[in-house]
Amino acid sequence: MGLDLKYNDGQTPIDDNEREGLLISTITTMVDLDEFEQKNIEDAIVWISGKKFTQKEIFTEAFVKRVHKRMYGNVWNWAGEFRKTNKNIGVDKYEIAVELNKLLNDSTYWVDQQTFSPEETALRFKHRLVSIHCFPNGNGRHSRLMADIIIAKLYNLPEFSWGQKI
Repeated sequence: MGLDLKYNDGQTPIDDNEREGLLISTITTMVDLDEFEQKNIEDAIVWISGKKFTQKEIFTEAFVKRVHKRMYGNVWNWAGEFRKTNKNIGVDKYEIAVELNKLLNDSTYWVDQQTFSPEETALRFKHRLVSIHCFPNGNGRHSRLMADIIIAKLYNLPEFSWGQKI
């Protein structure tokens, strides 16, 4: 008889390097991490749904960081802080604030001048934000939530389905 090395989804242990900054010591596998992150994200969505945000507030570095912190602040100690290392994607770590502020200024112009449709404005924002890759992790989910905030709070339109059946 041989060893049963059957892999089950979610049982992948979290690498020691990936654990840095983790606030919950009982998280040991990716499935555990996903569950805690999802709960934190759901809490952030509830917070957002009960608030009114203005264009002037949304298109600020402070707001972008605040949303990320709301999404991950109960799981990671670095939530809401720009990454301090370079990745194989995103701009150089020293360019994050500059590129983000360019995006925020461009977005303000797009909305003020009605340059694009509401959907295109939100999706252009999302694409550029995820391309900057501001944070160590969670950039895709964060950029989608930011696009949902733009479409719902600035344009009073339904949030995107992001490929989910509704």
